[in-house]
Amino acid sequence: MPMPLLTRRSVLRSIAAAAPVVAIPRALLSQGANPHHIAPGPFQPTWDSLTAGYQTPEWFRDAKFGIWSCWGPESMPEQGDWYTRNLYLQGSRQNKFHVANYGHPSKFGAVELNGTWRAERWQPEHLMDLFVSAGAKYFVALAQHHDNFDIYNSRFHEWNSVRVGPKRDIMAVWAKEARKRGLRFGVSNHGAHAWHWLQVAYDYDPEGSMQGVRYDAYTLTKADGKGKWWDGLDPQKLYTGRNIVMPDGFTTVAAANQWHEANDRPWNEGVPTMDTAFAENWFLRCQDLVDTYDADLLYFDDSELPLGQYGIDIVTHYYNSSVRKHGKVDVVVTAKDIKLEHVGSVTLDIERGKANGILAQPWQTDTCIGNWYYDRSLLDSHKYKTPTFVIHSLIDIVSRNGNLLLSIPLRGDGTLDEDEHAFLTGLASWIQVHGSAIYGTRPFSVFGEGPPDAAAAGTFNETKQRPYTTEDIRFVTKGDTLYAFAFVWPNDGKLHIKTLARGSGALPQPVRRVELFGAGRIAFDQDGSGLHLTLPANPPNPYAYAFTIHS
Repeated sequence: MPMPLLTRRSVLRSIAAAAPVVAIPRALLSQGANPHHIAPGPFQPTWDSLTAGYQTPEWFRDAKFGIWSCWGPESMPEQGDWYTRNLYLQGSRQNKFHVANYGHPSKFGAVELNGTWRAERWQPEHLMDLFVSAGAKYFVALAQHHDNFDIYNSRFHEWNSVRVGPKRDIMAVWAKEARKRGLRFGVSNHGAHAWHWLQVAYDYDPEGSMQGVRYDAYTLTKADGKGKWWDGLDPQKLYTGRNIVMPDGFTTVAAANQWHEANDRPWNEGVPTMDTAFAENWFLRCQDLVDTYDADLLYFDDSELPLGQYGIDIVTHYYNSSVRKHGKVDVVVTAKDIKLEHVGSVTLDIERGKANGILAQPWQTDTCIGNWYYDRSLLDSHKYKTPTFVIHSLIDIVSRNGNLLLSIPLRGDGTLDEDEHAFLTGLASWIQVHGSAIYGTRPFSVFGEGPPDAAAAGTFNETKQRPYTTEDIRFVTKGDTLYAFAFVWPNDGKLHIKTLARGSGALPQPVRRVELFGAGRIAFDQDGSGLHLTLPANPPNPYAYAFTIHS
Protein backbone atom coordinates (compact mmCIF):
# COMPACT_ATOMS: atom_id res chain seq x y z
CA MET A 1 0.00 0.00 0.00
CA PRO A 2 1.22 3.55 -0.68
CA MET A 3 2.60 5.20 2.43
CA PRO A 4 1.19 8.66 3.25
CA LEU A 5 3.01 11.93 3.39
CA LEU A 6 3.79 13.09 6.93
CA THR A 7 3.76 16.79 7.73
CA ARG A 8 5.75 18.96 10.08
CA ARG A 9 5.44 22.62 10.92
CA SER A 10 7.51 24.89 8.66
CA VAL A 11 7.70 28.57 9.51
CA LEU A 12 9.77 30.64 7.08
CA ARG A 13 10.36 34.38 7.24
CA SER A 14 12.58 36.77 5.29
CA ILE A 15 15.98 37.55 6.77
CA ALA A 16 17.53 41.01 6.77
CA ALA A 17 21.21 41.86 6.33
CA ALA A 18 23.37 41.62 9.44
CA ALA A 19 25.66 44.17 11.10
CA PRO A 20 29.29 43.56 12.07
CA VAL A 21 30.06 41.38 15.08
CA VAL A 22 30.09 43.29 18.38
CA ALA A 23 30.36 42.34 22.04
CA ILE A 24 27.46 42.94 24.39
CA PRO A 25 28.77 44.92 27.41
CA ARG A 26 28.78 43.06 30.70
CA ALA A 27 27.11 46.07 32.30
CA LEU A 28 23.94 45.18 30.43
CA LEU A 29 23.65 41.80 32.13
CA SER A 30 21.30 43.19 34.77
CA GLN A 31 19.00 44.29 31.95
CA GLY A 32 18.87 40.75 30.52
CA ALA A 33 21.44 41.22 27.74
CA ASN A 34 23.48 38.19 26.66
CA PRO A 35 27.16 38.33 27.66
CA HIS A 36 28.41 36.34 24.67
CA HIS A 37 29.96 37.84 21.58
CA ILE A 38 27.08 36.85 19.33
CA ALA A 39 27.10 38.16 15.79
CA PRO A 40 24.13 40.56 15.59
CA GLY A 41 21.58 40.07 12.88
CA PRO A 42 18.01 38.95 12.32
CA PHE A 43 18.17 36.07 14.82
CA GLN A 44 17.81 36.59 18.53
CA PRO A 45 19.01 34.01 21.09
CA THR A 46 15.58 32.47 21.67
CA TRP A 47 13.88 29.32 20.44
CA ASP A 48 11.07 31.40 18.94
CA SER A 49 13.47 33.44 16.84
CA LEU A 50 15.40 30.42 15.58
CA THR A 51 12.19 28.55 14.76
CA ALA A 52 10.59 31.45 12.93
CA GLY A 53 13.57 32.47 10.83
CA TYR A 54 15.48 29.36 9.81
CA GLN A 55 15.21 27.22 6.69
CA THR A 56 17.55 24.36 5.86
CA PRO A 57 19.56 25.50 2.79
CA GLU A 58 19.07 23.94 -0.61
CA TRP A 59 22.66 22.73 -0.84
CA PHE A 60 21.98 20.33 1.99
CA ARG A 61 18.76 19.10 0.42
CA ASP A 62 20.58 18.48 -2.85
CA ALA A 63 23.64 16.79 -1.31
CA LYS A 64 21.85 13.70 0.13
CA PHE A 65 25.04 11.89 1.14
CA GLY A 66 27.94 12.86 3.38
CA ILE A 67 30.89 11.03 4.88
CA TRP A 68 32.05 11.61 8.44
CA SER A 69 35.43 10.89 10.00
CA CYS A 70 35.15 10.10 13.71
CA TRP A 71 38.88 10.11 14.44
CA GLY A 72 41.06 11.20 17.32
CA PRO A 73 43.10 9.91 20.28
CA GLU A 74 40.39 7.38 21.16
CA SER A 75 41.15 5.66 17.84
CA MET A 76 44.61 4.62 18.99
CA PRO A 77 43.70 1.43 20.92
CA GLU A 78 41.43 0.29 18.03
CA GLN A 79 38.87 -0.86 20.60
CA GLY A 80 35.75 1.02 19.53
CA ASP A 81 33.55 3.62 21.15
CA TRP A 82 33.85 5.44 24.48
CA TYR A 83 37.33 4.12 25.14
CA THR A 84 38.44 7.13 27.18
CA ARG A 85 35.56 6.59 29.60
CA ASN A 86 35.53 2.83 29.65
CA LEU A 87 39.25 2.43 30.32
CA TYR A 88 38.43 3.68 33.81
CA LEU A 89 35.55 1.27 34.43
CA GLN A 90 37.06 -1.77 36.08
CA GLY A 91 36.00 -5.03 34.45
CA SER A 92 34.88 -3.53 31.15
CA ARG A 93 36.30 -5.01 27.95
CA GLN A 94 38.25 -1.83 27.26
CA ASN A 95 39.53 -1.56 30.84
CA LYS A 96 40.93 -5.09 30.61
CA PHE A 97 42.57 -4.26 27.27
CA HIS A 98 43.97 -1.02 28.66
CA VAL A 99 45.52 -2.58 31.76
CA ALA A 100 47.07 -5.35 29.66
CA ASN A 101 48.44 -3.05 26.94
CA TYR A 102 49.05 0.34 28.55
CA GLY A 103 48.99 -0.14 32.30
CA HIS A 104 46.77 0.72 35.23
CA PRO A 105 44.67 3.92 34.89
CA SER A 106 46.37 5.37 37.97
CA LYS A 107 49.57 5.54 35.90
CA PHE A 108 48.39 5.68 32.28
CA GLY A 109 45.09 7.41 31.56
CA ALA A 110 43.66 9.85 29.05
CA VAL A 111 46.59 12.27 29.35
CA GLU A 112 49.05 9.64 28.22
CA LEU A 113 46.66 8.18 25.65
CA ASN A 114 46.39 11.58 23.96
CA GLY A 115 50.16 11.64 23.65
CA THR A 116 50.23 8.35 21.72
CA TRP A 117 48.17 9.76 18.85
CA ARG A 118 50.54 10.70 16.03
CA ALA A 119 48.50 10.35 12.81
CA GLU A 120 51.77 9.28 11.22
CA ARG A 121 50.23 7.56 8.18
CA TRP A 122 47.35 9.97 7.58
CA GLN A 123 46.94 10.86 3.89
CA PRO A 124 43.99 13.27 3.78
CA GLU A 125 44.27 13.90 0.04
CA HIS A 126 43.98 10.20 -0.74
CA LEU A 127 41.16 9.70 1.75
CA MET A 128 39.14 12.60 0.41
CA ASP A 129 39.52 11.27 -3.13
CA LEU A 130 38.10 7.94 -1.93
CA PHE A 131 35.19 9.66 -0.20
CA VAL A 132 34.36 11.73 -3.29
CA SER A 133 34.55 8.64 -5.49
CA ALA A 134 32.14 6.91 -3.11
CA GLY A 135 29.62 9.70 -3.63
CA ALA A 136 30.04 12.12 -0.72
CA LYS A 137 28.80 15.65 -1.35
CA TYR A 138 29.71 16.90 2.11
CA PHE A 139 32.36 15.86 4.60
CA VAL A 140 32.14 16.14 8.38
CA ALA A 141 35.15 15.94 10.70
CA LEU A 142 35.06 15.19 14.41
CA ALA A 143 36.26 18.35 16.16
CA GLN A 144 35.63 17.59 19.83
CA HIS A 145 34.40 14.38 21.41
CA HIS A 146 33.24 13.66 24.96
CA ASP A 147 36.94 13.13 25.79
CA ASN A 148 37.40 16.94 25.87
CA PHE A 149 40.22 16.98 23.31
CA ASP A 150 40.03 19.58 20.52
CA ILE A 151 41.11 18.26 17.13
CA TYR A 152 41.92 21.74 15.86
CA ASN A 153 44.04 24.76 16.74
CA SER A 154 41.89 25.74 19.70
CA ARG A 155 42.42 29.19 21.20
CA PHE A 156 40.48 28.37 24.37
CA HIS A 157 41.65 24.86 25.25
CA GLU A 158 45.26 23.76 25.51
CA TRP A 159 44.55 20.06 25.03
CA ASN A 160 44.37 20.17 21.24
CA SER A 161 45.95 18.49 18.23
CA VAL A 162 48.38 21.34 17.57
CA ARG A 163 49.94 21.17 21.04
CA VAL A 164 49.49 17.44 21.68
CA GLY A 165 49.84 14.30 19.58
CA PRO A 166 49.98 14.96 15.83
CA LYS A 167 51.06 18.63 16.38
CA ARG A 168 48.90 19.53 13.40
CA ASP A 169 45.74 21.49 12.78
CA ILE A 170 43.77 18.45 11.68
CA MET A 171 40.60 20.47 11.08
CA ALA A 172 42.30 22.95 8.75
CA VAL A 173 43.69 20.12 6.61
CA TRP A 174 40.33 18.33 6.41
CA ALA A 175 38.61 21.60 5.44
CA LYS A 176 41.15 22.38 2.75
CA GLU A 177 40.96 18.95 1.15
CA ALA A 178 37.17 18.84 1.24
CA ARG A 179 36.70 22.27 -0.31
CA LYS A 180 39.38 21.62 -2.91
CA ARG A 181 37.08 18.88 -4.22
CA GLY A 182 33.90 20.94 -4.10
CA LEU A 183 32.51 19.38 -0.91
CA ARG A 184 30.72 21.28 1.81
CA PHE A 185 32.61 21.03 5.10
CA GLY A 186 31.09 20.22 8.48
CA VAL A 187 32.31 19.80 12.04
CA SER A 188 30.92 17.71 14.88
CA ASN A 189 30.91 18.89 18.50
CA HIS A 190 30.20 16.38 21.28
CA GLY A 191 32.10 18.11 24.06
CA ALA A 192 29.19 19.44 26.11
CA HIS A 193 29.03 16.05 27.87
CA ALA A 194 32.67 15.98 28.98
CA TRP A 195 31.98 17.41 32.43
CA HIS A 196 30.13 14.26 33.53
CA TRP A 197 31.44 11.73 31.00
CA LEU A 198 35.05 12.03 32.23
CA GLN A 199 34.34 11.84 35.96
CA VAL A 200 35.33 8.16 35.96
CA ALA A 201 38.95 9.33 35.62
CA TYR A 202 38.73 10.32 39.31
CA ASP A 203 37.60 6.79 40.34
CA TYR A 204 39.46 3.81 41.72
CA ASP A 205 39.36 0.01 41.38
CA PRO A 206 36.72 -1.30 43.80
CA GLU A 207 38.26 -4.78 43.64
CA GLY A 208 41.60 -6.53 43.18
CA SER A 209 45.25 -5.81 43.87
CA MET A 210 44.85 -2.08 43.14
CA GLN A 211 41.71 -1.71 45.21
CA GLY A 212 41.12 1.84 46.37
CA VAL A 213 43.97 3.40 44.36
CA ARG A 214 42.59 6.53 42.73
CA TYR A 215 43.07 6.99 38.98
CA ASP A 216 45.32 9.60 37.40
CA ALA A 217 42.85 12.51 37.26
CA TYR A 218 42.47 12.50 41.03
CA THR A 219 46.12 13.31 41.70
CA LEU A 220 47.63 14.88 38.57
CA THR A 221 48.37 18.60 38.54
CA LYS A 222 50.13 20.92 36.13
CA ALA A 223 53.28 20.66 38.23
CA ASP A 224 53.44 16.91 37.62
CA GLY A 225 54.18 17.54 33.95
CA LYS A 226 57.53 19.17 34.61
CA GLY A 227 60.13 17.46 32.45
CA LYS A 228 57.53 15.30 30.71
CA TRP A 229 56.12 15.54 27.22
CA TRP A 230 53.05 17.38 28.55
CA ASP A 231 55.10 19.96 30.45
CA GLY A 232 53.09 23.18 30.81
CA LEU A 233 49.68 21.58 30.33
CA ASP A 234 47.12 21.24 33.10
CA PRO A 235 45.54 17.76 33.33
CA GLN A 236 42.58 19.17 35.23
CA LYS A 237 41.61 21.21 32.17
CA LEU A 238 41.40 17.95 30.25
CA TYR A 239 39.54 15.98 32.93
CA THR A 240 37.19 18.95 33.73
CA GLY A 241 37.69 18.89 37.51
CA ARG A 242 35.99 17.08 40.37
CA ASN A 243 32.34 17.49 39.45
CA ILE A 244 30.80 14.12 40.43
CA VAL A 245 33.48 12.07 42.14
CA MET A 246 32.68 8.52 43.21
CA PRO A 247 32.99 8.35 47.02
CA ASP A 248 35.30 5.99 48.86
CA GLY A 249 34.10 2.67 50.14
CA PHE A 250 32.95 0.64 47.14
CA THR A 251 34.25 -2.91 47.25
CA THR A 252 32.51 -4.49 44.23
CA VAL A 253 32.43 -3.58 40.54
CA ALA A 254 28.66 -4.11 40.52
CA ALA A 255 28.12 -1.53 43.26
CA ALA A 256 30.42 0.98 41.55
CA ASN A 257 28.65 0.54 38.23
CA GLN A 258 25.31 1.04 39.91
CA TRP A 259 26.58 4.29 41.36
CA HIS A 260 27.73 5.44 37.91
CA GLU A 261 24.38 4.66 36.33
CA ALA A 262 22.66 6.86 38.90
CA ASN A 263 25.16 9.73 38.96
CA ASP A 264 27.55 10.40 36.09
CA ARG A 265 26.25 8.01 33.41
CA PRO A 266 22.92 9.77 32.64
CA TRP A 267 22.98 11.70 29.37
CA ASN A 268 22.94 15.07 31.12
CA GLU A 269 22.23 17.95 28.72
CA GLY A 270 22.31 20.75 31.27
CA VAL A 271 24.89 23.21 32.58
CA PRO A 272 26.93 21.76 35.47
CA THR A 273 25.84 23.80 38.47
CA MET A 274 29.12 23.05 40.26
CA ASP A 275 31.16 24.44 37.34
CA THR A 276 29.35 26.97 35.13
CA ALA A 277 32.73 28.04 33.74
CA PHE A 278 32.75 24.76 31.80
CA ALA A 279 29.75 25.91 29.76
CA GLU A 280 31.33 29.31 29.11
CA ASN A 281 34.52 27.66 27.90
CA TRP A 282 32.51 25.26 25.72
CA PHE A 283 30.77 28.21 24.06
CA LEU A 284 34.06 29.96 23.30
CA ARG A 285 35.60 26.78 21.90
CA CYS A 286 32.58 26.07 19.68
CA GLN A 287 32.44 29.66 18.47
CA ASP A 288 36.16 29.52 17.68
CA LEU A 289 35.60 26.28 15.78
CA VAL A 290 32.81 27.46 13.47
CA ASP A 291 34.34 30.89 12.89
CA THR A 292 37.91 29.79 12.23
CA TYR A 293 37.05 26.94 9.86
CA ASP A 294 33.99 28.60 8.28
CA ALA A 295 31.99 25.42 8.77
CA ASP A 296 28.98 24.76 6.54
CA LEU A 297 27.49 22.28 9.01
CA LEU A 298 27.61 21.95 12.80
CA TYR A 299 26.62 18.58 14.25
CA PHE A 300 25.57 18.38 17.90
CA ASP A 301 25.37 15.09 19.78
CA ASP A 302 22.59 16.33 22.04
CA SER A 303 18.86 16.23 22.52
CA GLU A 304 17.98 19.62 21.07
CA LEU A 305 20.88 22.01 21.82
CA PRO A 306 23.71 21.54 24.32
CA LEU A 307 24.00 23.32 27.66
CA GLY A 308 20.73 25.22 27.59
CA GLN A 309 21.09 28.87 26.67
CA TYR A 310 24.72 28.39 25.64
CA GLY A 311 23.61 26.15 22.77
CA ILE A 312 20.94 28.62 21.69
CA ASP A 313 23.54 31.39 21.77
CA ILE A 314 26.02 29.52 19.57
CA VAL A 315 23.36 28.69 16.97
CA THR A 316 22.21 32.32 16.95
CA HIS A 317 25.80 33.43 16.38
CA TYR A 318 26.27 30.82 13.66
CA TYR A 319 23.13 31.79 11.77
CA ASN A 320 23.76 35.53 12.02
CA SER A 321 27.37 35.08 10.89
CA SER A 322 26.14 33.18 7.84
CA VAL A 323 23.69 35.96 6.98
CA ARG A 324 26.51 38.46 7.21
CA LYS A 325 28.70 36.43 4.82
CA HIS A 326 26.12 35.16 2.35
CA GLY A 327 23.07 37.39 2.69
CA LYS A 328 21.12 34.37 3.91
CA VAL A 329 21.49 31.45 6.28
CA ASP A 330 23.57 29.00 4.29
CA VAL A 331 24.60 26.70 7.13
CA VAL A 332 23.13 23.65 8.84
CA VAL A 333 22.90 22.76 12.53
CA THR A 334 21.82 19.20 13.26
CA ALA A 335 20.33 18.16 16.59
CA LYS A 336 18.37 15.22 17.97
CA ASP A 337 15.00 14.74 19.66
CA ILE A 338 13.63 18.14 18.65
CA LYS A 339 10.47 19.13 20.50
CA LEU A 340 7.40 19.89 18.42
CA GLU A 341 7.45 23.57 19.38
CA HIS A 342 11.06 23.87 18.19
CA VAL A 343 10.67 22.12 14.84
CA GLY A 344 12.26 24.24 12.13
CA SER A 345 14.87 25.88 14.39
CA VAL A 346 17.57 23.38 13.39
CA THR A 347 17.76 20.30 11.17
CA LEU A 348 16.67 17.04 12.75
CA ASP A 349 19.27 14.28 13.06
CA ILE A 350 18.25 10.69 13.83
CA GLU A 351 21.17 8.58 15.06
CA ARG A 352 21.24 5.08 13.55
CA GLY A 353 17.55 5.36 12.65
CA LYS A 354 15.09 7.05 10.31
CA ALA A 355 11.77 8.82 10.04
CA ASN A 356 8.66 6.72 9.43
CA GLY A 357 7.50 8.76 6.47
CA ILE A 358 8.18 11.89 4.46
CA LEU A 359 8.98 14.78 6.76
CA ALA A 360 8.10 18.25 5.50
CA GLN A 361 11.54 19.55 6.51
CA PRO A 362 14.86 17.99 5.49
CA TRP A 363 16.47 15.73 8.08
CA GLN A 364 19.48 13.47 8.44
CA THR A 365 20.37 9.96 9.54
CA ASP A 366 23.85 9.56 10.96
CA THR A 367 25.30 6.10 11.20
CA CYS A 368 28.55 4.21 10.79
CA ILE A 369 29.72 1.16 8.89
CA GLY A 370 30.76 -0.29 12.24
CA ASN A 371 31.47 1.48 15.53
CA TRP A 372 32.05 5.22 15.54
CA TYR A 373 35.66 4.79 16.59
CA TYR A 374 37.83 2.22 14.90
CA ASP A 375 37.34 -1.29 16.30
CA ARG A 376 39.83 -3.91 15.15
CA SER A 377 37.44 -6.74 16.00
CA LEU A 378 35.09 -5.70 13.19
CA LEU A 379 37.86 -6.15 10.65
CA ASP A 380 38.90 -9.47 12.16
CA SER A 381 35.32 -10.76 12.01
CA HIS A 382 34.46 -8.95 8.73
CA LYS A 383 31.36 -7.42 10.37
CA TYR A 384 31.17 -3.99 8.74
CA LYS A 385 27.93 -2.97 7.09
CA THR A 386 27.85 -4.07 3.48
CA PRO A 387 27.52 -1.74 0.47
CA THR A 388 24.10 -3.30 -0.11
CA PHE A 389 22.87 -2.35 3.36
CA VAL A 390 24.13 1.22 3.05
CA ILE A 391 22.81 1.72 -0.49
CA HIS A 392 19.39 0.43 0.58
CA SER A 393 19.46 2.76 3.58
CA LEU A 394 20.43 5.72 1.40
CA ILE A 395 17.57 5.08 -1.03
CA ASP A 396 15.03 4.66 1.75
CA ILE A 397 16.21 7.76 3.63
CA VAL A 398 16.28 9.97 0.53
CA SER A 399 12.75 8.87 -0.38
CA ARG A 400 11.64 10.25 3.01
CA ASN A 401 13.28 13.67 2.44
CA GLY A 402 16.41 12.78 4.42
CA ASN A 403 20.17 12.73 4.03
CA LEU A 404 22.60 10.02 5.06
CA LEU A 405 25.79 10.92 6.95
CA LEU A 406 28.00 7.83 7.07
CA SER A 407 31.03 7.49 9.33
CA ILE A 408 34.08 5.65 8.00
CA PRO A 409 36.36 5.19 11.04
CA LEU A 410 40.11 5.59 10.66
CA ARG A 411 42.76 3.67 12.52
CA GLY A 412 44.75 5.70 14.99
CA ASP A 413 47.53 6.16 12.43
CA GLY A 414 45.06 7.68 9.95
CA THR A 415 44.58 4.77 7.56
CA LEU A 416 41.66 2.66 6.40
CA ASP A 417 41.76 -1.12 6.55
CA GLU A 418 41.27 -3.45 3.61
CA ASP A 419 37.60 -4.13 4.31
CA GLU A 420 36.86 -0.40 4.42
CA HIS A 421 38.62 0.06 1.08
CA ALA A 422 36.52 -2.74 -0.41
CA PHE A 423 33.36 -1.19 1.03
CA LEU A 424 34.11 2.22 -0.53
CA THR A 425 34.89 0.57 -3.88
CA GLY A 426 31.53 -1.21 -3.89
CA LEU A 427 29.68 1.94 -2.90
CA ALA A 428 31.45 3.92 -5.62
CA SER A 429 30.51 1.40 -8.32
CA TRP A 430 26.83 1.97 -7.59
CA ILE A 431 26.70 5.71 -6.87
CA GLN A 432 28.69 6.65 -9.96
CA VAL A 433 25.98 5.08 -12.13
CA HIS A 434 22.90 5.96 -10.07
CA GLY A 435 23.84 9.31 -8.55
CA SER A 436 21.53 11.30 -10.83
CA ALA A 437 18.58 9.53 -9.22
CA ILE A 438 19.82 10.50 -5.74
CA TYR A 439 21.37 13.96 -5.81
CA GLY A 440 19.10 16.97 -6.11
CA THR A 441 15.93 14.91 -5.82
CA ARG A 442 12.82 15.63 -3.81
CA PRO A 443 10.14 13.34 -2.34
CA PHE A 444 7.29 12.00 -4.45
CA SER A 445 3.72 12.17 -3.15
CA VAL A 446 4.46 8.89 -1.31
CA PHE A 447 7.87 7.61 -0.31
CA GLY A 448 7.18 4.05 -1.37
CA GLU A 449 5.18 0.88 -1.12
CA GLY A 450 5.62 -2.52 0.47
CA PRO A 451 4.97 -4.32 3.75
CA PRO A 452 4.94 -2.19 6.92
CA ASP A 453 8.28 -1.47 8.53
CA ALA A 454 9.18 -3.94 11.23
CA ALA A 455 10.50 -1.25 13.58
CA ALA A 456 8.99 2.04 14.66
CA ALA A 457 10.81 5.13 13.53
CA GLY A 458 13.40 6.65 15.83
CA THR A 459 17.00 6.44 16.97
CA PHE A 460 19.03 3.22 17.15
CA ASN A 461 16.52 1.13 15.25
CA GLU A 462 18.53 0.28 12.13
CA THR A 463 19.26 -3.23 13.34
CA LYS A 464 15.51 -3.90 13.47
CA GLN A 465 15.02 -3.19 9.77
CA ARG A 466 13.26 -6.13 8.18
CA PRO A 467 14.76 -7.59 4.99
CA TYR A 468 13.51 -5.90 1.84
CA THR A 469 11.48 -7.90 -0.67
CA THR A 470 10.39 -7.50 -4.29
CA GLU A 471 7.31 -5.68 -2.94
CA ASP A 472 9.42 -2.81 -1.62
CA ILE A 473 9.61 0.17 -3.96
CA ARG A 474 10.84 3.71 -3.22
CA PHE A 475 10.24 6.92 -5.18
CA VAL A 476 11.90 10.31 -5.67
CA THR A 477 11.46 13.08 -8.21
CA LYS A 478 13.67 15.62 -9.92
CA GLY A 479 11.69 18.25 -11.79
CA ASP A 480 9.24 16.35 -13.99
CA THR A 481 11.23 13.11 -13.77
CA LEU A 482 10.11 10.26 -11.52
CA TYR A 483 12.55 7.65 -10.28
CA ALA A 484 11.55 4.32 -8.76
CA PHE A 485 13.94 2.05 -6.85
CA ALA A 486 13.75 -1.69 -6.27
CA PHE A 487 15.87 -3.46 -3.66
CA VAL A 488 15.49 -7.11 -4.71
CA TRP A 489 15.71 -8.55 -8.22
CA PRO A 490 12.63 -10.79 -8.81
CA ASN A 491 13.32 -14.39 -9.75
CA ASP A 492 10.62 -14.38 -12.42
CA GLY A 493 11.89 -11.17 -14.05
CA LYS A 494 8.64 -9.29 -13.29
CA LEU A 495 8.45 -6.24 -11.04
CA HIS A 496 5.09 -4.75 -10.06
CA ILE A 497 4.60 -1.17 -8.84
CA LYS A 498 1.07 -0.76 -7.47
CA THR A 499 1.36 2.96 -6.80
CA LEU A 500 1.75 3.67 -10.53
CA ALA A 501 -1.47 1.99 -11.67
CA ARG A 502 -3.11 3.60 -14.70
CA GLY A 503 -5.12 6.63 -13.65
CA SER A 504 -3.82 6.63 -10.09
CA GLY A 505 -3.75 9.84 -8.10
CA ALA A 506 -0.01 9.49 -7.62
CA LEU A 507 0.65 9.52 -11.39
CA PRO A 508 -2.44 10.51 -13.40
CA GLN A 509 -0.70 10.52 -16.79
CA PRO A 510 -0.04 7.19 -18.53
CA VAL A 511 3.53 5.90 -18.52
CA ARG A 512 5.19 6.29 -21.91
CA ARG A 513 8.65 4.84 -21.35
CA VAL A 514 10.66 3.10 -18.64
CA GLU A 515 14.44 2.91 -18.46
CA LEU A 516 16.53 0.79 -16.13
CA PHE A 517 19.83 2.36 -15.05
CA GLY A 518 22.65 0.36 -16.58
CA ALA A 519 20.42 -1.49 -19.05
CA GLY A 520 18.41 1.06 -21.05
CA ARG A 521 14.74 0.82 -22.08
CA ILE A 522 12.69 -2.08 -20.81
CA ALA A 523 9.24 -3.47 -21.66
CA PHE A 524 6.30 -2.64 -19.40
CA ASP A 525 2.53 -2.81 -19.14
CA GLN A 526 0.31 -0.44 -17.16
CA ASP A 527 -3.20 -1.28 -16.04
CA GLY A 528 -5.53 -0.61 -13.15
CA SER A 529 -3.52 -2.83 -10.79
CA GLY A 530 -0.13 -1.25 -11.33
CA LEU A 531 2.89 -0.73 -13.55
CA HIS A 532 4.34 -4.11 -14.57
CA LEU A 533 7.99 -4.18 -15.63
CA THR A 534 9.68 -6.92 -17.62
CA LEU A 535 13.32 -7.03 -16.56
CA PRO A 536 16.43 -8.24 -18.38
CA ALA A 537 17.73 -11.72 -17.69
CA ASN A 538 20.50 -10.44 -15.41
CA PRO A 539 20.56 -7.53 -12.95
CA PRO A 540 22.85 -4.63 -13.96
CA ASN A 541 24.48 -4.51 -10.49
CA PRO A 542 24.42 -6.55 -7.26
CA TYR A 543 23.00 -3.84 -4.99
CA ALA A 544 19.81 -1.98 -5.99
CA TYR A 545 17.95 -0.95 -9.14
CA ALA A 546 16.74 2.44 -10.35
CA PHE A 547 14.12 3.10 -13.02
CA THR A 548 13.33 6.32 -14.81
CA ILE A 549 9.58 6.59 -15.32
CA HIS A 550 8.51 8.83 -18.22
CA SER A 551 4.85 9.86 -18.41
